[in-house]
Amino acid sequence: MANKTWSSFTRKIIIHATPEHIYPQWATSAGIEKWFLRSCTYISASGTTRKPDELVQASDQFSWKWHNWPDEEKGKILTANHPTELTWTFAGSQVTLHLEAREESTLVTLTQELIPTDDKSKMNIYYGCGTGWTFWLTNLKAYLEHKITLHHKNPDMMGKHDGFEFVNM
Repeated sequence: MANKTWSSFTRKIIIHATPEHIYPQWATSAGIEKWFLRSCTYISASGTTRKPDELVQASDQFSWKWHNWPDEEKGKILTANHPTELTWTFAGSQVTLHLEAREESTLVTLTQELIPTDDKSKMNIYYGCGTGWTFWLTNLKAYLEHKITLHHKNPDMMGKHDGFEFVNM
């Protein structure tokens, strides 16, 4: 096992779908709102809001809002290499999604890195995001393979401070 640090983590999952099918689930607002977000806006470098089915491009800005979390995450798309890789800023760090075609499936690898190593970031980003991405990758698999989602969409938990205790938010 390689040395682990607080500054990065990786999560992997096999999904029975092609990279061409998985990539738009992250790289379009229509796709990502089906299994992950309450709302997503991607804005081009020229300031135009992308259409719901339009793929993001490098240098786009984004605004993400969750179903049960009051915070809004704003960031920037750093790389957009359809259909194999997408990198964006997130929570003061950087996330890279890599899609590798296998025989009848895709290895999805998500790495969050450049995480600050202060105590708050260790808890909120390393632990919180690490736990969160594990669930969201599982939710994406459930959606693509079985047409179901596992997350709680009602706003009844909005603003509660026990979000780390729930496994489906």
